[in-house]
Amino acid sequence: MSKQSDKEKLKFILEKIEDLLSYKDEFKSIEALLNSKIGFDASNMCIMQIGETLNKLTPQLQEKYTNLPIKESYLTRNYIAHDYEGVNKLIIEMIIREQLPKLSHDIHTILKELV
Repeated sequence: MSKQSDKEKLKFILEKIEDLLSYKDEFKSIEALLNSKIGFDASNMCIMQIGETLNKLTPQLQEKYTNLPIKESYLTRNYIAHDYEGVNKLIIEMIIREQLPKLSHDIHTILKELV
């Protein structure tokens, strides 16, 4: 895989983060988003896509940017995919509030370096 494919994957992850944050804005709060079946499902799908795509970054990029939560994101993806009925809304809320803004910042930084 090439640097270009990594850039496209990182841009896709940013798109999923932006999608999720726009859903939150439509529902006026994270709590309202996650209490809606549609909002909950959409949020989980974005988080699964983020975890799946992070895991597909080239080994070279993964080794260079060890601050990316690749393993954690992929484990979260598996947790949602394989125990959907048992997904804890508080965990999803924490990811939206704390992890996604940091991930977005880190990806923007990486994209500037990959120019």
